[in-house]
Amino acid sequence: MKLPIVAYGDPVLRKKAEEIEEDYPNLKQLIDDMFETMYGAHGVGLAAPQIGLSIRLFVIDGSPFAEDDEDGEGDATLKDFKKVFINPIIVEESGEKWGFSEGCLSIPDISEEVMRPSNVVINYLDENFEEQEISLSGLAARIVQHEYDHIDGKLFTDKLGPLKKAMLKGKLDSISKGMVRVGYKMRFPNQKKGR
Repeated sequence: MKLPIVAYGDPVLRKKAEEIEEDYPNLKQLIDDMFETMYGAHGVGLAAPQIGLSIRLFVIDGSPFAEDDEDGEGDATLKDFKKVFINPIIVEESGEKWGFSEGCLSIPDISEEVMRPSNVVINYLDENFEEQEISLSGLAARIVQHEYDHIDGKLFTDKLGPLKKAMLKGKLDSISKGMVRVGYKMRFPNQKKGR
């Protein structure tokens, strides 16, 4: 089932999310719904806070970047990069910071260059609650870092400079009020009723 994605301005996006136990209610269904919601919105990652749940869970499928189009600069490591991350912990971030234009399903129609370290080591539980640890680099690392920020109550716009943030303020306020067109279901925190 496709779930509504919470828009910028909702307090749930600013909370540090809680860890979950293996007996979390309907976890398998939730994971399936998160993948369906992410695919329906043409995303490559979706964190639980983005659907209104303040829990440490996110899903990723980087394959759209693997096929990355006409310029032939696809990332082959992303071809089979479909994973569920439960209670993840970033063990290490390393390497030179590099810029890439990031967007977010909770902040539609805005994408900005964000600097992030090129490598990450992350420890997490998979959908079977088995412990995993992987080292990632490039776009795979970036996708994980972006989603990990969500479960820590951070957004990619937090990483922008003061001038860029000031320039985006009006657009961000409009998003929180529902004054944006999107091709997927959203929940807007400051939308006036009757619109």
